[in-house]
Amino acid sequence: MTTYILRRLLLIIPTLLGILTLNFIIVQAAPGGPVEQMIAKLEGMEGGASERIGGSARAEVSSSNSQYRGKQGLDPELVAKIEKMYGFDKPASERFFDMLFNYATFNFGESFFRSKAVIDLVVEKMPVSISLGLWTTLLTYLISIPLGIRKAVKNGERFDVWSSTVIIVGYAIPSFLFAMLLIVLFAGGSYFTWFPLRGLTSANFEELSMIEKVLDYLWHIILPVTALVVGGFATLTMLTKNSFLDEIGKQYVVTARAKGLTERQVLYKHVFRNAMLIVIAGFPSALLGILFTEAFLIEIIFSLDGLGLLGFESILSRDYPVVFGTLFIFTLITLLMNIVSDIVYTLVDPRIDFEARN
Repeated sequence: MTTYILRRLLLIIPTLLGILTLNFIIVQAAPGGPVEQMIAKLEGMEGGASERIGGSARAEVSSSNSQYRGKQGLDPELVAKIEKMYGFDKPASERFFDMLFNYATFNFGESFFRSKAVIDLVVEKMPVSISLGLWTTLLTYLISIPLGIRKAVKNGERFDVWSSTVIIVGYAIPSFLFAMLLIVLFAGGSYFTWFPLRGLTSANFEELSMIEKVLDYLWHIILPVTALVVGGFATLTMLTKNSFLDEIGKQYVVTARAKGLTERQVLYKHVFRNAMLIVIAGFPSALLGILFTEAFLIEIIFSLDGLGLLGFESILSRDYPVVFGTLFIFTLITLLMNIVSDIVYTLVDPRIDFEARN
């Protein structure tokens, strides 16, 4: 197993390199970069923009063959200062290799527009996303596993049929669409105003007692977590059911019943461990998926100041250090968690040997 883990760790390097290279090329080709945005601000005469550059915002010089849209009428020296401020005075290849060198030492630079280190921004936003991910994963497993076992035991009966209908509806409705429905119904949209529309805590959170802080936090997180759970429990429920059905039909279950064991003993003493192998081992990947994919739109809809909202705003503003820094961190965590998933597989079932398979 050690050789397998080392091989997987070494594969992280070319994987990260390929993902960063592809995204760097795509981002460079996308219009509306930070230089163009700053030029647009100067053209719009936004206060303080020219002071940040340290030059005049206007000049009589014009350039018809401009590299940037909106450059006409601006002093070429001013444009050069803007390019230098954002690091665009260097060729793309040099900027790319500088980025790789810095990322190898986990130096992600500073945000263009937030005047803060990228790593500090990620650490600052991480608790919100982790909070959403942990609650969602916990509730999803607590609901899906018992429901999946019950459906397997009652396979083909009335409970299985009507619960499957609910699951299909939950699977068909995207989590972000269900989130909007919850807002309309319970967050002052058109009917009730039982829950807050935005944020993870109230404005007076620091003034509350410990119990009031806990209740306030739960009050704010109910709707976003509910939207994520409804959107994610269907797959895990059906996975649990099918896994149990597959195990129930095997010979060792027939033998256990022939020994006189009760159905409950057969189910939870013999079937449970084998059937839950794929479910339990998939926990790291499930948590990761909720953290970095499913919670993305939920954070935006409920204005939760987490990693999803940070990434969304950074993409809109072309804040490249934040975009690439968060991409690097997310990818690295994903690759490491995939290795953790493989390790969990071997812990749950020692018969699995990845080295022998390879």
